[in-house]
Amino acid sequence: MNGEHTSRRPSIGTQKEPGLPLSQAIGVARLICILGIVYVHAWTGIGGEQMSRLAESAQGITRWSVVELFGRASVPLLTMISGWLVAASIGRRGTPSFVAGKARAVLAPMLLWNAIGIVVVMSASRAGWVVGPVRGDFMFFANNLLSVTRGADINVQMTFLRDLFLCMLAAPLLVRLSSRWLILLIAATTLWVIVGWQLYLLLRPSILIFFIAGLLARRHHLAEAAARLAPWQAALPFLLIGPLKIGLSVAMDGRGGLDLHVLAAVDLVTRAAVALLVWRLAIGLARRPLGEQLLGLERYAFFLFCSHLLFMWLVAPQLGQITGPMGHPAWLGLFLVMPPLALVFAIVLAKAVETLSPTAADLLSGGRLGRDQIASPAARPLAQAH
Repeated sequence: MNGEHTSRRPSIGTQKEPGLPLSQAIGVARLICILGIVYVHAWTGIGGEQMSRLAESAQGITRWSVVELFGRASVPLLTMISGWLVAASIGRRGTPSFVAGKARAVLAPMLLWNAIGIVVVMSASRAGWVVGPVRGDFMFFANNLLSVTRGADINVQMTFLRDLFLCMLAAPLLVRLSSRWLILLIAATTLWVIVGWQLYLLLRPSILIFFIAGLLARRHHLAEAAARLAPWQAALPFLLIGPLKIGLSVAMDGRGGLDLHVLAAVDLVTRAAVALLVWRLAIGLARRPLGEQLLGLERYAFFLFCSHLLFMWLVAPQLGQITGPMGHPAWLGLFLVMPPLALVFAIVLAKAVETLSPTAADLLSGGRLGRDQIASPAARPLAQAH
């Protein structure tokens, strides 16, 4: 990055206003969002056909509402925070150092956790402990390790890390672009999402949209502006778009073509609206004593993100023996408490790994469980902290 490029690039804002606990809010938002992602993968104990039959039941509506209106909308805010923090950190590091750091923090844990998932789940399936894959061809292993052409069957959440790492590789170029070019890139990627092209470069191209939005948010102080909104102002976009998302999802169920493209566009807006609402909620919590307690748990958020599918494969079905699968009266209670249960699982697992091998804990967490990681959540980029 030479001086000429630096002088032409719009300044990246690092200003913080008194009373805006951005560092703490970032940590709180991470934890909230990853708990939301756990809901997306929560154990149901039934297949797709049975879930379709239960779609209009009280349990089906509750699950859909939590997953579609909150769970799936958690990734955009995580991605925006990633872009927001990278916009500041990349200027302090050369490109080789930056890429190497992201490989250690994002790529290496993805590969390790995917390998662990393949071995553990397939072994448990062969032993008859769980119902899961017992064999696979070359592409099965390639996709479950690297998500080459589709998401993994075992650690389905890792597609996010795959696409986020690719965004990180592009970050040294993206931060050099003017805001106008970044907005045009967002528009082009939005078209990519709405049309539904499968280009395999990014399996979830919406991640690039929100990553660039995070860069712009840093550059134009949008995180601070959003933090100053009154709660009702932050909730208003969701209150306006949420009913439309629900109505379209119901009306277009099973339909394709243009209807599907319209729903994809509305879904993007809904996710952005939820991201704003959760960010404002995180700011509010960060100003209260509860925020400090949540920040203590945030240290294990990345471990929760990586390990919660092991919980769903190995532990949740055992709990389901007590409550029954989706459709049984007690299942809804299990569904609602699965994220905190998965968090307890992640904390116990992380502490066990730390005790047995600090080196393994460091590798599996991408450095997030080191002693220096406890201090300030905003001191490390989300690429390192998610």
